Amino acid sequence: MNTIAVRTTSKTQWIDITAQVHEQVNLSGVKNGLAVVYVPHTTAGITINEHADPAVVQDINEKLSELVPDNGPYSHLEGNSAGHIKASLMGSSQSVIIKDSRLQLGTWQGIFFCELDGPRSRQVYVKVISESDD
Repeated sequence: MNTIAVRTTSKTQWIDITAQVHEQVNLSGVKNGLAVVYVPHTTAGITINEHADPAVVQDINEKLSELVPDNGPYSHLEGNSAGHIKASLMGSSQSVIIKDSRLQLGTWQGIFFCELDGPRSRQVYVKVISESDD
């Protein structure tokens, strides 16, 4: 397992980590298998979505803020309940198939780290698993 360090600069921020995940695949030497991308934080997430047009990320963030406002009637005393809820909606991991040493993402897809309670220093774990016949 390898770690990607992420430093966010705002409360909500998506960072495209596709290149860093691909680098971990290359370093592993695995030709065919699976890359598991996991974030060990309760107010951050991992998602796969379009990374060609930044308006997509903006639209998703705006809709998430509409659905889960920062100042809702929450019981959690730390004041970051919205981040926890959004992280649960986004999910904490994604798995991507590796074929011929390449992540099998669609043409417009990218892997995003989603900061939902920043700014913070975060970690993303990447585990590259080889097929048994590799």
